[in-house]
Amino acid sequence: MKALVKQSAGRGITLTEVPEPRIRDDEVLIRVRSAGVCGTDVHIYEWDAWAAGRCKPPFVVGHEFAGDVVTVGSLVETVKVGDRVTAEGHIVDERSLFSRTGQSHVDPATRIIGVDRDGCFAEFIAMPATNVWHLDDAISYDIGGIHDPMGNAFHTALTAEIPGAVVLITGCGPIGAFAVGICKAAGAARIIATDVNPRRLELARTMGAHDAVLPEHAEAAVRAASDGYGADVVLEMSGVASAVHQAFALARPGGRVNMLGIPSRTIDVDFASEIIFKGLTVYGVVGRRMYETWHQMTRFLRSGAFDPSPVITHRLPLDAVDEAMHLIKSGEAGKIIFQL
Repeated sequence: MKALVKQSAGRGITLTEVPEPRIRDDEVLIRVRSAGVCGTDVHIYEWDAWAAGRCKPPFVVGHEFAGDVVTVGSLVETVKVGDRVTAEGHIVDERSLFSRTGQSHVDPATRIIGVDRDGCFAEFIAMPATNVWHLDDAISYDIGGIHDPMGNAFHTALTAEIPGAVVLITGCGPIGAFAVGICKAAGAARIIATDVNPRRLELARTMGAHDAVLPEHAEAAVRAASDGYGADVVLEMSGVASAVHQAFALARPGGRVNMLGIPSRTIDVDFASEIIFKGLTVYGVVGRRMYETWHQMTRFLRSGAFDPSPVITHRLPLDAVDEAMHLIKSGEAGKIIFQL
């Protein structure tokens, strides 16, 4: 089959032929129809310090996808051939302390498709049947293929009290843009979104931000919307040091800051003045809650109140991997989809 493979340490990803996956008795084989491109894939493409320390080539890249089930293992009863599906890309031990206490999303032993094992930038992928998520008939493969990053946005937003809240979202990449739409659908009173990229600010407006502004204008917008108190909820999606400090500064006393963005370096935080004396709740977001977040996503999509499709800006074939990476790094793209 055709697949995008990280063949060795160093820059680049190669489109090549590899054997089709063989499934175990508890797995299914899925014909991939659509696959989302993520910042993690850029790290692997560039072979930065994180990728070099985590990944072990050769492997098939990619962790966001949707497709059709073509084969099921002998022990599989919940999935059948012909089902339209996506899947949770985090493979966890269902017997672990974390899985059995409802916290499998933070299991340290998690293995991620396209990072720790073969992924979905390929014609076929093998997945444990327990990780498979069925798609409604009304959900396109493209939307199905971005359930992973949408799930990150749902997790970040809906672990806070959004109805009636003044919400500040710092960072309007694809997940930040999804979060804008989720907060709108969940009944936020005012949504202020910030970014330094005009293209991304426009995307935030399209998804429902009341104010989409440069970071230097965020304070005025937040104070005006909150009687001067600050945002009830801040969703920090960028990982940029200045945005992290702004998140703490513009959260109201007793407010909540949910943090999804991953800093590229250590950030000095004055815990006394920025967090403790303000009584802030700070929540670190890892992936999706398995599988609470998936149920939330499905219900929001069924309701029609949340439409993620404007965030998808490019649809490309697998052999356009270099173009996809360039578009992401340039900041000129929202969500990019490989269509197979």
